[in-house]
Amino acid sequence: MTKIGAHLTVKGRVQGVGFRFTTQMKAKEIGVNGWVKNLSDGSVEMKVEGKKEPVYQFIDLVKAGPSPSANVENVDVSLYEDLQNYNDFEIVY
Repeated sequence: MTKIGAHLTVKGRVQGVGFRFTTQMKAKEIGVNGWVKNLSDGSVEMKVEGKKEPVYQFIDLVKAGPSPSANVENVDVSLYEDLQNYNDFEIVY
């Protein structure tokens, strides 16, 4: 099965609301790997890799706002095929 990667930048109220933790939990439930981190401009950046369908499921979940306290206003997504082969989904500080 084809694996893909996605780089996401999420804007809105996504810091200080449990967004990274909830994103990590959902990534593990869905079965995708990568990382998530806060950026200094108030947005959140992440990379996610896995089988095509779970990656798209994860992207849809992020767009909907995985944390009930979050308010996702915009998600920039770019797909890539040069995979890093992450072994887990981590919060990067």
